[in-house]
Amino acid sequence: MDLDGRVAIVTGATGGLGPFVTADLTAAGASLGLIGSRLDRLESLATRLGLSPDRWLGQAADLKDPAATTASVDAVISRFGHVDILIHLVGGWTGGTRVTETPIGEFDLMLDQHFRTTLNVTRALVPHLVNGNWGRIVAISSPVASNPPAKMAAYAVGKAAGEALLSTLAREVEGTGTTVNMVLVRTIDVEHAREREPSPKNSRWTTPEEISAAIGYLLSDEAHVVNGARIPLYGGG
Repeated sequence: MDLDGRVAIVTGATGGLGPFVTADLTAAGASLGLIGSRLDRLESLATRLGLSPDRWLGQAADLKDPAATTASVDAVISRFGHVDILIHLVGGWTGGTRVTETPIGEFDLMLDQHFRTTLNVTRALVPHLVNGNWGRIVAISSPVASNPPAKMAAYAVGKAAGEALLSTLAREVEGTGTTVNMVLVRTIDVEHAREREPSPKNSRWTTPEEISAAIGYLLSDEAHVVNGARIPLYGGG
């Protein structure tokens, strides 16, 4: 993956997956705009990864707020002159109750996390990607969106709404040089339990390194023909 001269925005960079993706983007030559809820955590991540001050910018923003999201995207563009890539890693999970027992607030929470943040950041960024004639959007989703189990309706609804948005967007940017794709995982195996203590439960978990490698391919020039894909990374076992 050669991203020399590219600028990537990463949302949710301080989560379990974010540091791995951020490190790989930096190693590939990209400059970074990291957007999260807390600037101090973004600064700690940058220090831990040894990011060069001239190659990254942190922005604290509530991505559920359209104006705040646009302001953060604009700040990254102002700093680096352009943005080419969006890696949307914002997540969140709730579950364990039947549809008839799940509080309405849990549906709102999951729609905020998985749909509204995606809507706001893509609306702010896509016009810039299209105008640049080269762009990549990659988001993390889940097989739960299309095959929901019992007692996980709020999460499934949030993920399904996010996927519907991105799938529609993929069709709308066809022919512009921008692609929109999703990587589907069940559980992000940050602790590598699948390798250390293999079991039927964790056999289909996915490590951050595996996910980041898949994202790396989708960012490559070779992947320009891949658009609107839902790539499953949970087929082990």
